[in-house]
Amino acid sequence: MAINKIMVVDDVATDRMHLREILTDAGYLVVTAASGKEALNLAVSDKPDLIFLDIVMDDMDGYQACRKLTSGEATKDIPVVMVSANKQKVDKLWAQKQGARAYVTKPYTTDDITNQIQKFR
Repeated sequence: MAINKIMVVDDVATDRMHLREILTDAGYLVVTAASGKEALNLAVSDKPDLIFLDIVMDDMDGYQACRKLTSGEATKDIPVVMVSANKQKVDKLWAQKQGARAYVTKPYTTDDITNQIQKFR
């Protein structure tokens, strides 16, 4: 599967823009969303090839958004990578149970992000 367009979902603007910069510099087209609800709408309309999804957000947390993305008919085939400062094993396991295919902890490096993308090529 070719990865060209990636969605970044984070309610913190600086985190969203940092990840966007890493991905843009790596040559990807990037779509951003500031909330889980916005991500659900954009995933259907913009059809990204991969989604980096923060967990802690106000309107709908990343776990809820991941469940909806991975069970929605139009979005179920889009791989979701959870991004969080939560480093506990239980957080990673819960993300996996919600349908996430990978998990990256903050702070992350450029290599951490690009290595995740390679898993889905």
